[in-house]
Amino acid sequence: MKIFVNRKIKRLFGGILLCILLFTVIAVLLMELEVRNASGYTIACFLLMSATILALCYRYFSKQHKIMENAISQITEYISGNKEVMIECNDEGELYRLFHEVNSLVAILNAHAENEESAKRFLRNTISDISHQLKTPLAALNLYIGLIQDEAEGLATIQDFSRLSEQELDRMEALVQNLLKITKLDAGMIVPQKSLENVSEIAESVKNHFLFRANQEGIEICLSGSGETTFLCDRSWMIEAISNLVKNALDHTGKGGRIRIEWRVFASIVQITIKDNGSGIYPEDLHHIFKRFYRSRYLKDTQGIGLGLPLAKAIVEAHNGTIEADSIFGRGTSFTMNFLI
Repeated sequence: MKIFVNRKIKRLFGGILLCILLFTVIAVLLMELEVRNASGYTIACFLLMSATILALCYRYFSKQHKIMENAISQITEYISGNKEVMIECNDEGELYRLFHEVNSLVAILNAHAENEESAKRFLRNTISDISHQLKTPLAALNLYIGLIQDEAEGLATIQDFSRLSEQELDRMEALVQNLLKITKLDAGMIVPQKSLENVSEIAESVKNHFLFRANQEGIEICLSGSGETTFLCDRSWMIEAISNLVKNALDHTGKGGRIRIEWRVFASIVQITIKDNGSGIYPEDLHHIFKRFYRSRYLKDTQGIGLGLPLAKAIVEAHNGTIEADSIFGRGTSFTMNFLI
């Protein structure tokens, strides 16, 4: 039987069997020799045998308990971050087979962690190289377009094409920047530097950033919430997330529309909501809007690049928050972000 592969288990059963045999022999001898008060001696021998068996079991299970406690402490230490821990498994039996498999699992996890870290380092280096390589030609193209516009003063056709080129270049630059931001968040290159920030001040900053465009397009941006509300966040990244949501609202809200940035405090969360009364989202698109580069087949405009909402979602999740969208087609959309206090 596999259970007897372990030396300690064999010793335990051997000791118990020896006690039973000795008791049986003594009991038989007492009866055969017709010793006076044999029953009393038999009971005494039985009690002694029982005490010995209990002592053997206690000794065995005490050692097993220490072995398990040591294994648990090693596993706890591994979970705490020490990747060098190993459980001793220098004996035979099912328990030590289990320890050996745990050690093998630890080795596999360490190898995967090392490969993942290596992949992240490669990704970080690649992102840095791409960022550097892209910024230079984009800056040069902006400069060239500016020079063409200066030289082509009075030439309407060239001026028009220059403006169109500048717009497309701005879109390309926004696409590159958003791609780099999302990739950096994915690679763990960016860790939000959280501090206690005032939600009202963040919302005011976002409103001021879009105020000129909103006035030009006849859209009102309203703020609603307590001026005392604060929560832990990275201010610049939170402004980035809310700005992407407000920009999305502006892109899909017509003249005379309204965008509201609201915030409320509940028992355990701070909730920030961006609402608009624009065109809304088609029901079949609602579950896909946070996918990268997703564009509805119903959209006729070409302004969006499909990265604003995924970037907002990545930033919110980097703050251990959640974001969800709710929309009624033709009546408006709301994005709700929840952050634990």
